[in-house]
Amino acid sequence: MIDQGGRIVIPAEMRRALGLAFGDTVELKVDGEALRVRSLAAAVRDAQSAVAALMPKGKRLVDELLAERRREAEDDR
Repeated sequence: MIDQGGRIVIPAEMRRALGLAFGDTVELKVDGEALRVRSLAAAVRDAQSAVAALMPKGKRLVDELLAERRREAEDDR
């Protein structure tokens, strides 16, 4: 049931299954006619996996970004 404030209560067993606790941030997504709920941690893990899949094997994104910043700093001199 949706209350007058537009709130939906997620049953305790579902919150436990999702690893959610009081005060946690969640991501809501409309998927066709369904509403998907996932934890912020799950959303971050999915984003990290997507970025990692785009990186060549043996390279780290942080190393690539630092090298780019160093090149830009040298160009500014």
